[in-house]
Amino acid sequence: MVGSAEVPLFCKQTQVRKMLQLAPDFARFQLTAPRPCAYLPGQSERLLFTWAAKGTEPELYDYLSVMGFRRSRLVLYRPICPNCSACLSARVCVDAFSPSKSQRKTIRRNCNLARVVCSPKADSEIFELFKRYVAARHGNGGMDDMSVEDFSRMIDESPTQTRIVKYFEHSEEGAERTLVAAALTDMLQDGLSMLYSFYDPDRAKHSFGTYMVLDHIDIAKEDGLKHVYLGYWVPGSKKMDYKRKFGSLEIFFDNIWHNIDEYENIFRSRFDGSLDRATVENP
Repeated sequence: MVGSAEVPLFCKQTQVRKMLQLAPDFARFQLTAPRPCAYLPGQSERLLFTWAAKGTEPELYDYLSVMGFRRSRLVLYRPICPNCSACLSARVCVDAFSPSKSQRKTIRRNCNLARVVCSPKADSEIFELFKRYVAARHGNGGMDDMSVEDFSRMIDESPTQTRIVKYFEHSEEGAERTLVAAALTDMLQDGLSMLYSFYDPDRAKHSFGTYMVLDHIDIAKEDGLKHVYLGYWVPGSKKMDYKRKFGSLEIFFDNIWHNIDEYENIFRSRFDGSLDRATVENP
């Protein structure tokens, strides 16, 4: 991780200490140097991270995922910003989930899509879809200049079982199929972790992003898994607002998973009914 700075394991931040007390003995952590936050203007970001090279004890990744960590290649990380706790891990409870009226419409709208689960291997078709998506949705965000080699490493370097879930749209004749969406997904002991999903940016009305989450919930149900991990949710962030719309969403806060409604009640009680202050202050 570029610009990282080693810190001792006895880092004095209270929330770090709480987490490290519960972490596996073999985990060794570092803390990145401060850098501008990608979500909140004027805020600085720091990440607590550890390496999970291939061959690392498999329980490390599963354990840290439950503790609010995410994965980027062989790095497991979690925001640990000194003056902010806005980035909150989010997951859907599969057994408790019931699609909303809008989500049922999204399912019907995409009933012609075919799901294909593949081994994690980059090809020209998926790379071109990724480049189109990033250019349209996240230009100048750090991923728009990724080469095919960078993309291949993002997919190939994994300490766990990883799959690419592809979604194809068939032509009216049924002879041709077009790749319209894809998700890089890790298979965890208790669920699926959607690391990165992308889709045809010219087809916004199809709500492919929401559809892929709904379909991953179905996959998890089929496999008897309890959760679908969606990454971080930032209250008030329009880019992440879709995660709030999943009714059985849980948020990792104070080192405990809370139902989204319970979490919001806790924050309102701490900040006099305001969720806005919570996004820029550390409780």
